Amino acid sequence: MLTTAMRPSILQLLQPVVILHGVLSGAESMTLLVRQIEKLHPGTVVYNCDKFSGWYSLESAWWQVAQIRDYIDQIGKLHPDGIIVLGYSQGGLLARAAIQSLPKHNVKTFISLSSPQAGQYGTSFLHLIFPDLAAKTAFELFYSNVGQHTSIGGYWNDPHKQELYMKYSEFLPLINNEKISSNSTSFKMGMERLDKLILIGGPNDGVITPWQSSHFGYFNESLDVVPFYKRKIFMDDSIGLKMLLEANKLIIIVKPYVHHLSWHTNRKVINQVIMPYLD
Repeated sequence: MLTTAMRPSILQLLQPVVILHGVLSGAESMTLLVRQIEKLHPGTVVYNCDKFSGWYSLESAWWQVAQIRDYIDQIGKLHPDGIIVLGYSQGGLLARAAIQSLPKHNVKTFISLSSPQAGQYGTSFLHLIFPDLAAKTAFELFYSNVGQHTSIGGYWNDPHKQELYMKYSEFLPLINNEKISSNSTSFKMGMERLDKLILIGGPNDGVITPWQSSHFGYFNESLDVVPFYKRKIFMDDSIGLKMLLEANKLIIIVKPYVHHLSWHTNRKVINQVIMPYLD
């Protein structure tokens, strides 16, 4: 079901915005963001995705991506001049995979708002969902057939268990083209088709771990963070990040003093890091 914050008008100057919520929440959690867009950009059509709310957001990543892909594709066909997609937290990772699964999409701008694009490894995040699970042993759950049926298992990236990650993970290594598949070329094409890729995150996020994962940076085995431009995914241009950067289409935003739950609920933050890219 498509839910819009406003009905499309014939004279539409601003590109429609599709918003995807994070894990263990729903469309209602993005209401303040929707209202702020309406207020500052009157007339903008906003689609606030109501799929996979609450515990349903823990369903397998690919199952969610398949439906989000069709949702974005349907909206794109309603707006042939192009749309903007904004995904928050897990929603940003699933949205990215959905866009990559649509090599002929018309998403002009993709905004990844504090999303674990390079994966997640951290107790603070785990305790929100699995209070008794420790980061150092979480691989025992996530790198299993059962664990891969959870969304988090699909992007849990244990820097100490990379062999198991590559063997068992059925989601993140594929969309990052760490594992070559029959879809690898189209996954890269989907990214390269973007006019703008906006990656937003910050050091005080407190949930995405490492916080640099929001910019495709990640831990090495020693738990030192390797910036995205020194990682294989960028240097080999596995999914088009290097091409986007060289074409001035990749924008990295580092915003300090913003907690994970404030990116989409603090009007000042929204005005500073989101609104400039909705024009």
